[in-house]
Amino acid sequence: MSIKEDDKIRKAFKVKNWNEIKTYDSWQIFKVLSEFVEGFEKLGRIGPCVSVFGSARAKLNDKHYKLAEEIAYLLAKKGFGIITGGGSGIMEAANKGAHFSGGKSVGLNINLPFEQVANSFIDPDKLIDFDHFYVRKVMFMKYSQGYIVLPGGFGTLDELFEAITLIQTAKLVHLPIVMVDKEYWAGLIDWIKKKLLIEEKISIEDLDIITIVDSAEEAVTVVEEFYKKYALKPNF
Repeated sequence: MSIKEDDKIRKAFKVKNWNEIKTYDSWQIFKVLSEFVEGFEKLGRIGPCVSVFGSARAKLNDKHYKLAEEIAYLLAKKGFGIITGGGSGIMEAANKGAHFSGGKSVGLNINLPFEQVANSFIDPDKLIDFDHFYVRKVMFMKYSQGYIVLPGGFGTLDELFEAITLIQTAKLVHLPIVMVDKEYWAGLIDWIKKKLLIEEKISIEDLDIITIVDSAEEAVTVVEEFYKKYALKPNF
């Protein structure tokens, strides 16, 4: 760890007195509100979009990078804007696919202590920077008409289960959630069925919230077929 990074961490954990905490929290409300306002104003003008999630660590020659690019390209050709977390890896691939299809390429970038840099395939007028993960999450939930979930880590799982939970509890309209690469997700799905379902932590109907596919064409078909049955409308 560099000296600069060490200083950032020390500063972040510097002890504050109670009045400092209360003052900071009160003013923080305005920052949160400003992020909501900017997100609502920009995303509300874009139209129907599909969000693509996956690992920021995927490399250019990774099969999942190529899959994400192809899925985004095909979805954009169908008229959907593409929303990603704005960073590298799968996010970059999806924004690239949207960009080269001539579609709308949206990036919801998050400012991190060790800095996530927005990828270059996002439309300049459709890049939004956030300091707060929870505000950014609301934007994904509110303005996505579908979720495409490629292999990823904790962040990908966080977004996936957040969406599943909100649909399960009827806080979010039922939208297509497509998990790509059956082999990658097999262990997780097996555990869900053998533990959560058998022990009655979830209902059998909850498994219908997700669809698991292997190819770009299958992923796009799931979204397309869903909206032949249901009207495109705001999520909440």
